[in-house]
Amino acid sequence: MELITVNRAANFSKNYNYKEFPFKIPPEILEGSQEVYPVAIVGAGPIGLSLAIDLAQRGIKSVLLDDNNIVSTGSRAICWAKRTLEIFDRLGVASKMMAKGITWETGRLFNGNKEVFSFNLLPDKGQKFPAFINLQQYYVEEYLIERCFELKDYIDLRFSSEVIDHKQNGENVDVTVSCPKGNYNLRSLYMVACDGAESPTRKRMNLSFDGEVFDEHFLIVDIFMDTPPFESDRPERWFWFAPSFHEGQSALLHKQAENIYRIDLQLEENIDKRKELDPERVRKRIKKVVRSDNFEIDWMSIYKFKCACLEKMVFDRIIFVGDSAHVVSPFGARGGNGGMHDVDNLGWKLASILKNNSSVKILNTYNDERIEAAKENISNSSRATNFMTPKNKMAKVFREQILDLATSNQISRNLINSGRLSVPYKLHGLKLTNEYKDDPLLGSIYIDFPILDKKGNILFLTDLISESYNLLSFSEIKMEFPFDLNVISVGEKTNQDVNFSDFQGKGLERYRSDLNYLIRPDGYIVGIFKQINIKTLEKCML
Repeated sequence: MELITVNRAANFSKNYNYKEFPFKIPPEILEGSQEVYPVAIVGAGPIGLSLAIDLAQRGIKSVLLDDNNIVSTGSRAICWAKRTLEIFDRLGVASKMMAKGITWETGRLFNGNKEVFSFNLLPDKGQKFPAFINLQQYYVEEYLIERCFELKDYIDLRFSSEVIDHKQNGENVDVTVSCPKGNYNLRSLYMVACDGAESPTRKRMNLSFDGEVFDEHFLIVDIFMDTPPFESDRPERWFWFAPSFHEGQSALLHKQAENIYRIDLQLEENIDKRKELDPERVRKRIKKVVRSDNFEIDWMSIYKFKCACLEKMVFDRIIFVGDSAHVVSPFGARGGNGGMHDVDNLGWKLASILKNNSSVKILNTYNDERIEAAKENISNSSRATNFMTPKNKMAKVFREQILDLATSNQISRNLINSGRLSVPYKLHGLKLTNEYKDDPLLGSIYIDFPILDKKGNILFLTDLISESYNLLSFSEIKMEFPFDLNVISVGEKTNQDVNFSDFQGKGLERYRSDLNYLIRPDGYIVGIFKQINIKTLEKCML
């Protein structure tokens, strides 16, 4: 993504004080250490930080290297989806995010100034987390860094440390790092590139990163307002096709924490970027949107983007995660959320190799599953962009007809695309030897529901999912298993046989009482059985 930014002040945001994290002399320079780290992670954005925490919670040490010493400048990624919040909860930061972030579940879509329809992203309630929260990326990184410091025995977080070279060498990876005290080398068993859309790691390896490039530019502006720019009793996602305040183009508005509002405005193809980022010119545009002069520009940028993906994400001991492996347009919030799904998929697999001596072939499943997920995200992102920015007259006429019909026609509404919002990829092609291989839940992430424990505490299924394999059953399980398996037995009421009750009946609305569900550490249902058989369970485990 090509990006140019201009910030309001030296600290970039009126409502956020950027902390500078100190540089510490690494042991390779201070002591001449030759320690071999299990994992070296390049890039301390949300993805790299999350992976380090995930591994630490599984007892795997990592060194995390970042060329900067502050969190990301500007709000950047802001929309965090329900599944991502469940992951963040497992990593220990979701409660802080929920307390600070703005919860929303409703989207409203306009054609011109006329509302076409609204939609609810989480109509099925009784889950721990909402469909989305909006929270600026710098807060997310701050909370993740704090969590890394709590796990300092497992995470060596090094700021102002730029990776300038790397080389695979048989059983390890040699990494060359540049820091304020000079260059040094460190060695790791695996290196994970979380170094963003412009990934230096990817470029050093001369990897192809082809994709569809979109010509249109978009202006992102974060503004501070004491009062909301539009009347609404709750935060919502508002999207306009051809609004009167921005004729012929599209616009998007979100509320963020601390009374910051994100506004995206589509611009023409051929623009003078510096001219478009002139604060007075931007201010005139925003005044038309919010119909007020009572706001401050907090941060702004202009971007154009492409949708692209690596052909593969695993190169022996070097693994790509997040934007370094795949990029999409921001419409649909599939970038940051998709990267977090990468982390959730990779962490337990990499830990199982390093800790439990699992076969390295398990990394092939990370590669295959997340490549397909990236392709799905790119497809959705490209379709959204093509609908938002018609490439010819006929495409524009088609869009206008769809928008006109959508006020009263559900089929037409289904054709409107202002960004299909992030949902987890569904695994396909699972080879299971049971009669429930066609069950729609197979290959999906578990569906959360409220649970009551024996002490009367209200929990959720997501609170009980462990970092090993899980077996969800709606009856008593008396078997003993020759492998690590977290058994979650749920009944209509808690008793001596089951530990939890489906006290609202939501569980049996979403699952069958006569079936048992095998859930992977990353939340995927990979087995559905009527009768539990140890050999069948083992076949479903990687």
